[in-house]
Amino acid sequence: MVERAASPRALILVTGLFFLWGVANNLNDVLIAHFRHAFTLTDFQSGLVQSAFYLGYFCFAIPAALTMTRFGYKAGVITGLILFGTGALLFWPAALSLSYPMFLFALFVIASGLAFLETAANPMVATLGPPEGAERRLNFAQSFNPAGSITGVFLGATLILPATAAEGTETVKNVLLPYSLIAGVVLLWALLLARTPFPAVATEERTAHPLADFGALLRRPRYLAGVFAQFAYVGAQVGVWSYLIRYVGVALPDMSQRHAAFLLTFSLGLFLLGRFIGTALLTRVRGARLMLWFAAIDTLLCLIGAFAGHGIGVAALVATSFFMSIQFPTIFVLSLRDLGPLTKSGSAMLVMAIIGGAAFTALMGYISDASHSILTAMLVPAVCFMIVGFFSTLHLRD
Repeated sequence: MVERAASPRALILVTGLFFLWGVANNLNDVLIAHFRHAFTLTDFQSGLVQSAFYLGYFCFAIPAALTMTRFGYKAGVITGLILFGTGALLFWPAALSLSYPMFLFALFVIASGLAFLETAANPMVATLGPPEGAERRLNFAQSFNPAGSITGVFLGATLILPATAAEGTETVKNVLLPYSLIAGVVLLWALLLARTPFPAVATEERTAHPLADFGALLRRPRYLAGVFAQFAYVGAQVGVWSYLIRYVGVALPDMSQRHAAFLLTFSLGLFLLGRFIGTALLTRVRGARLMLWFAAIDTLLCLIGAFAGHGIGVAALVATSFFMSIQFPTIFVLSLRDLGPLTKSGSAMLVMAIIGGAAFTALMGYISDASHSILTAMLVPAVCFMIVGFFSTLHLRD
């Protein structure tokens, strides 16, 4: 029997990973607003921040799975943290050269590290305990992700965004302090993990060739539906958060960027609250059913954002975060259910689906530019949440 019990130190370090990548993910929402003004970009061009970021997830999810299959979860996590820290340090040459493409490359490197972290940490938490508690366990661990998201937006709002409507490339150097802090913490975390013993489930190796796993996964229609649902969900989440500051600037033109960023922070607070309340509800309501309800509500809220505008539209989009809360981990667990030895490779494909954050954010930017209305772009996440709701119905009878 594989030993599943982990030491308190190991559990704390793994749970901390969810916080760390939350910081990185949601600093992007501030970067989009900041770079749009500093480099005088269109919505589509500024949306390339997310495209470069989530392309890193897509490109490195399978290498992450191959690494972990060969060397274990722990090796994958340490590799991811080193790449994460390296990408954060690359903000120095990007800022000093005032190069937007260099910033995009640095974000790509950060995301390549996060691909390793998410491919490892999500299934690791799900397997460290009884299978029947996997959804609650992963939702609880994921609760620390929005705490990191709130921290990321707060750092961005206070350290990156100028207090006034200042523009110009010199403000780009505001990114140096927060990303230097991130690099230091992340590399220290890698050192602590390297010196911490983990149970066998986190370090076991396989000598079998793992590429055959992906062929087997492609013959599982319901698993593939989960991958597509994750693709749609991440696209919706990233799209709403990425353009919320921009949306507020249109719907409430008298509000400054910094105050709009704090409004995003409040929305992420609702996301955190939803994680804890959702985790509690999962003790009484099955995951698929609760996710169906939440996805339906989010669809309605995005439609209000698309057609109402003004304060009502802003309030609706802010509220979507509460109902997004359980969707990512629930899709993850439902998709991996009963995969057995295919779990690591299955996790990799689900992490690859995070490319939805790049695809749908770019699509929203294109629609906004073409229609001259960021409101119209909110129809995209509305459709994405409908896809998540459909996936939920596939699991209602399990």
